[in-house]
Amino acid sequence: MEGKYALELIEKGKRIDGRKFGEFRPIQLNVGVIQTAEGSAWVKFGETEVIAGVKMGIGEPFSDTPNEGVLMVGAEFTPLASPDFEAGPPGENAVELARVVDRGIRESNAIDLEKLVITAGEKVWLVFIDIHIINHQGNLLDAAALASVAALLNTKMPKRKDDEILRGEVDKDLPVKFKPITITIGKVNDNYIIDPNFEEEAILDARLSIAVRDDDKVCALQKQGIKELSFEEVEEFVKSAMKKSKELRKLLE
Repeated sequence: MEGKYALELIEKGKRIDGRKFGEFRPIQLNVGVIQTAEGSAWVKFGETEVIAGVKMGIGEPFSDTPNEGVLMVGAEFTPLASPDFEAGPPGENAVELARVVDRGIRESNAIDLEKLVITAGEKVWLVFIDIHIINHQGNLLDAAALASVAALLNTKMPKRKDDEILRGEVDKDLPVKFKPITITIGKVNDNYIIDPNFEEEAILDARLSIAVRDDDKVCALQKQGIKELSFEEVEEFVKSAMKKSKELRKLLE
């Protein structure tokens, strides 16, 4: 019923929570929320709530990138966050969320991975981003992506002695070069909305998530939904994402 009501409102130029089509829900962001992590951030879009934590490790580089550190992203959807989530290993939605967040960070060259090399081809720093969904009320991707970048900016690399990491002893900041922001735009008939909430996500014909770097370079796209998007719509969505990303990036300053 709520989905049907949301659809009726959108067709009248309104939204179920009173926002304009191009308006975010109220956003809150705090960093340093996990004392045992090298970096962390808590983000809330309306009632959608996400925490991202960063841990550092030491290991071998990937064989195809021997002169770069390693980035890995994981996500956990707990049953407490939504009745749709089940306990157990990460499901398809969690894997996809982690993969898209990873792509936005990786393809934007957000981290200077070359500066994480300890011994080329043998030993590098590993950066693990763990995303935890606290409450799912729509647009998890944008919230998770923002929390992940904020956590990276908050990360302090620990000191090391040979292969031993000296937890609690800070060496330097993680070398972050860019701050990519992901903006999701949904299509409902001929209407376009940003930051869709839970009820609105259920009625979207299609949605496009766009990761935008500080210099307006588009570094990742993810399309979902059964309906197609025209080239003209994609171009319009990208322009809108470039504009709206600047609003979210101010939260990182």
